Amino acid sequence: MRVLLFGRLADVAGWRERVLDVPPVALSALRAELAREDSALGEALAGPGVQAAVDQVLVRGEAILDGASEVAFLPPMSGG
Repeated sequence: MRVLLFGRLADVAGWRERVLDVPPVALSALRAELAREDSALGEALAGPGVQAAVDQVLVRGEAILDGASEVAFLPPMSGG
């Protein structure tokens, strides 16, 4: 599974893409695993407005990752 970070999230983590050989079964487990590895990234992922997309589909709340090939975390969007 590919994990992608965009914008400020990638800046905080120091990476934009990572491949996990053994992916977690749920989005919450993935967030927890990333937070264990990097507390600053964990705080950023828990921040308001951060969204997740599983296989390029935005998800709200929990998502099962069984069979997912990509999870992307997107920072809050701003615009005009």
